[in-house]
Amino acid sequence: MTLDHSTENPLPKTAMKAEMLDAETEKRLAYAWRDHRDVEALHRLTNAYMRLAISMAVKFKRYGAPMNDLIQEAGLGLMKAADKFDPDRGVRFSTYAIWWIKASVQDYVMRNWSMVRTGSTSSQKSLFFNMRRVQTQLERQANAQGQRLDKHQLHQQIASEIGVPIRDVEMMDGRLSGADFSLNAARSTEAEGQEWIEILEDDSAQAAELVERSHDHRKLRKWLVEAMQGLSGREQRIVVARKLSNPPRTLEALGRELSLSKERVRQLEAGAFQKMRKTLDTRSREVHKLLL
Repeated sequence: MTLDHSTENPLPKTAMKAEMLDAETEKRLAYAWRDHRDVEALHRLTNAYMRLAISMAVKFKRYGAPMNDLIQEAGLGLMKAADKFDPDRGVRFSTYAIWWIKASVQDYVMRNWSMVRTGSTSSQKSLFFNMRRVQTQLERQANAQGQRLDKHQLHQQIASEIGVPIRDVEMMDGRLSGADFSLNAARSTEAEGQEWIEILEDDSAQAAELVERSHDHRKLRKWLVEAMQGLSGREQRIVVARKLSNPPRTLEALGRELSLSKERVRQLEAGAFQKMRKTLDTRSREVHKLLL
């Protein structure tokens, strides 16, 4: 479906009226689509979770892409998830779909945002989506030590931490300095004053949904624990410090602690994540994206 940018996107309005599916109905619809290619079942399943897709799309508003386009890409990711979803795995569709939605919107932002023309390599993608997080982490650590980093020092440390050239960091910093999209902006001139915030998914979950979500999260944690068990003690220590600590440890700090160079810690981290992805791929093709 191609959106007309001069008119209001009808998806949010449709999503707000969609039904909420219980686990059994969701599974029945998923089987109907997978086994019988029942288009009506597919339509009902994707409509029910369009709220989730819109909510994910809004999280990428700060990259400056048109909201209608972000919502459309999120919807395409939702359709891909429905096409590939296997109800026999015992995971709720929303848990599975969120990774496809996120990947679809990320790819769109990297391909089409007019301010970003730095390619779509894995290193550029990592810099694009992680630069602000790493910057905040480094500034917090410097402040805790009573230090103040100037812009050049900060860029150097970000480049070292993410593993990209400093010129890429400088270029990306300039391109990420645009203004955020306001959730209080009107959706269109014909929307009778309705704002984008009005179509966001209600985050307050019902009791049954909380139980199902908890079940999904327990299953994901179990798979991650199994993947971690395939690592050496040193690799486990690095993964925990880098991905499961708040705030995450820097490569430099880990290197000092383990008496290793920062580059060696980076190599061990990359190897550990590769081992985990191979293990997680046997469980679900999408759950390994937790490590991105």
